[in-house]
Amino acid sequence: MDIYHGWCNLKPGVGDIEFAEAFGRYMAHLKNAGKIASYRLTRRKLGFGPAQLGDFHFMIEVEGLAQLDDAFSLIATRAGETEGVHHGVNSLVKDVQFALYRDFPDPVRKRGEEKF
Repeated sequence: MDIYHGWCNLKPGVGDIEFAEAFGRYMAHLKNAGKIASYRLTRRKLGFGPAQLGDFHFMIEVEGLAQLDDAFSLIATRAGETEGVHHGVNSLVKDVQFALYRDFPDPVRKRGEEKF
């Protein structure tokens, strides 16, 4: 499983529930289209966390980079319902940062033959 992480803050005047609902609609759209496996939205608690990371953290799980690429290809069309739900989230956030991680050790990893 690959996990696409994002951190963001909300633009001034945007409500936290408004953002959570928009994010949920966007992720449900991608999941129903088979473009992602699962997702999760979290919020910083009690102000704990590095200042450079946003108040909100989301994780989008995909079953490999091919599925992530399919999701990006759908989003890149910038058309139809996908564009509407994408804009519904992007228009609410600022200071967005992304990272891509994978489960470790990799399920295909062989042990005992490593050279380093």
